[in-house]
Amino acid sequence: MRSSYKKEDVEILLKDITGLVQPQSTQERERFIQAGKHYCEMLPIEYSPSEVYREAYQIALGMYAKETAVAIGVVAEKIIEKKGEKVVLVSLARAGIPVGILIKHYLFFKYKIDIPHYAISIIRGRGIDKNALQYILKRHEAENIQFVDGWIGKGAILKELEKEMEGFPKISAELAVAADPANVTELCGTHEDILIPSSCFNCTVSGLISRTFLRDDIIKENDFHGAVYYEELEKEDISYSFIKTIEKEFTKEIVQIKGEREFKLEKQGIEEVKEIAEEFSISDINFIKPGIGETTRVLLRRVPWKVLINENYKEDSMINHILRLAKEKNVPIVYYPLRNYKACGIIRKYIDA
Repeated sequence: MRSSYKKEDVEILLKDITGLVQPQSTQERERFIQAGKHYCEMLPIEYSPSEVYREAYQIALGMYAKETAVAIGVVAEKIIEKKGEKVVLVSLARAGIPVGILIKHYLFFKYKIDIPHYAISIIRGRGIDKNALQYILKRHEAENIQFVDGWIGKGAILKELEKEMEGFPKISAELAVAADPANVTELCGTHEDILIPSSCFNCTVSGLISRTFLRDDIIKENDFHGAVYYEELEKEDISYSFIKTIEKEFTKEIVQIKGEREFKLEKQGIEEVKEIAEEFSISDINFIKPGIGETTRVLLRRVPWKVLINENYKEDSMINHILRLAKEKNVPIVYYPLRNYKACGIIRKYIDA
């Protein structure tokens, strides 16, 4: 699979379906999804971000590069402690890839070890790409595999992973992430809902590849799941600009720094999600996307109904890009007493879907 990432950084186990799938507008995809079509059977049109939004991203990147680097270092240390130097990183495409590359780079920076790194697809309700997983298992021991994602919102992908790994008992379903405000894994850089700057964009910060795709007419029985390469956006690509900015903040004392400001949560995020569903009369919790990363995704590639902002973080620059996006798209902001999260996106329901 083509991408703008270097082959030595990640081997992307996806089928290149560039030119085979007609992308659809956000509104069109949303109506199809709510009518019962699975999101993995369609691809969105990926737009070049506005100048205003790019400015918000650059400000966020400058302000939170250190925090992201610390989270990467902490989770990398936890991985090496748990798995040892024979660990094999398997990032979940797409959001997991930049975080996986950063973990790989940190472990080389700190320990001078060059660990294998793959990227594969997992899709909620459709499962993991077993062809890609078998490809890895032919080359590495199952016990050494460590799954990686960017962050955890509610924990739906973790549940999918746990279900899928029942068929692979030697592979741990534990998911390593930079941020886990859902409070469902200890293998994280922090439980705080922090801004991971790579969540601010779609393909232009993720190797110019689309989200993963699975449809029987294009993805055959022995194929990897698919993705598109966006060659037309090569001039907009900031995938390595993001990685290099975070890497500059790596330090060998990173764990001690984090230990000084450990963030604790009392409950799992899913409890808060259910409360939000009741408060706003939402029958399907899949319409609720909690956390900075997931809220950003709702604004970028779904049809938002409203955005909840933690009332304690009204002035926090970490959510500036969300406020900018919401303003651009005329999405109402509601200040709300969130606990685990700083923001939460709610998808608009089409009654006539």
